[in-house]
Amino acid sequence: MKSAFLQTVQVGLKSLLLQKLRSGLAALGIFIGTVTVIWLVAAGQGVSDRLQAQVKELGATNIIVRTKQPSSNNAGQDANRRVKIYGLLRDDYRRINTNIPSIRRAVPMRELRFQLRLGNRTADAKLVGCVEEYLETNRLEIARGRWLTQRDRGKKVVVLGDEAVKQLFSYENPIGKTIWVGSEFYVVIGQTKNRTASAAIGGSLEARDYNLDAYIPLQTLRQRVGDLVMKRVGGEFQGEQVELSQITVGVDSLDEVDETASIITTLLKKYHEKEDYAVVVPKELLRQAQKMRTMFNALLVVIAGISLLVGGIGIMNIMLATVTERTREIGIRRALGATRRDIVRQFLIETVVLSASGGLLGVLFGLLCGPIFQGLKYTIKLLVQYEWIPYELPQIVYEIEPRIAPWSVILSLCISLGVGLIFGVYPARQAAYLDPIEALRHE
Repeated sequence: MKSAFLQTVQVGLKSLLLQKLRSGLAALGIFIGTVTVIWLVAAGQGVSDRLQAQVKELGATNIIVRTKQPSSNNAGQDANRRVKIYGLLRDDYRRINTNIPSIRRAVPMRELRFQLRLGNRTADAKLVGCVEEYLETNRLEIARGRWLTQRDRGKKVVVLGDEAVKQLFSYENPIGKTIWVGSEFYVVIGQTKNRTASAAIGGSLEARDYNLDAYIPLQTLRQRVGDLVMKRVGGEFQGEQVELSQITVGVDSLDEVDETASIITTLLKKYHEKEDYAVVVPKELLRQAQKMRTMFNALLVVIAGISLLVGGIGIMNIMLATVTERTREIGIRRALGATRRDIVRQFLIETVVLSASGGLLGVLFGLLCGPIFQGLKYTIKLLVQYEWIPYELPQIVYEIEPRIAPWSVILSLCISLGVGLIFGVYPARQAAYLDPIEALRHE
């Protein structure tokens, strides 16, 4: 049985070698299909990773824990001073930061409406008491000067937003100048770049204009302003006592967002009798990320299906032509005692060898996707530099790095073998069921 199988393999290989060009063209279809699967999956993975990174930059992996004013019945009050006491506590920040291992960072902040003054110029700004990590968390960039550091804690220094600088200094350099923040002098140490106001996203993220912010160290805000803010309303003083306005919690993965948010909610409920906080998950951004994943997965399925169809049709056409040309050979083999199973096996082996060889070569070439892509980008840059082509590719194209997915290599090999088996069955059966006598008469 074994010798008969090997003999069939040898006959099949000899038949393929007799028609080198035809066999090569048949394998070429599978080669192209395999390379297409690996390269497009790698490119798709690179694009997906880039888009996922952009979604994360928008804050999809951030959980916003906000202070909110509870209903009047539930708000804690100091009856003598008509002060409402509510919101996040510094102890909440410490508990979140120390008791939840999945978080990457937790950034506290406190914000108040304040008037900034320089001479006769004023700016109604939002005074933000924050820590050093606030810059990276909110994707702010420094235009002039520097950002807050640990050495600034407790000091009267301020970093101004772009619009606040324009209203106070016009086109002057503000660095090193002093301004009034409320009733105290602060030294300007930095200015942030202009940033487009962030739009509100559904019910998850609020709109925010960072250009009219004034940033001071959180410790300074606590020492110089305090937690209690009093206002005169209708002939009497009313106040609010809030320690923190917001804590931005960042995690590493989108999959950890919901679970971490649930843990934070449970932790806050334990220490807050009234619901004076809100845990906000950017669900719209999460849904967008999930949609992108689904779209890319669907794209990969389509790519695999097209590769299978194109390669299979090519194999089937060539094998059907081969059956027609080798009708007399089939008749001779049947006359010498070959069974229909032997004929089917012979033609199936030929198609599997064709598809497997094309698939293996396609995998080897597909693994060169990264170097070839880098070479193409370098070549295009040279062509643009010497003005041989008029337009340069968008910057995002240069930022994409193809990533070969191991499963795409396995999938492409399975496709090549599947093509040989599935699309080789019909030609093999056509050959096996030829009438031996008619086959011997065939010229």
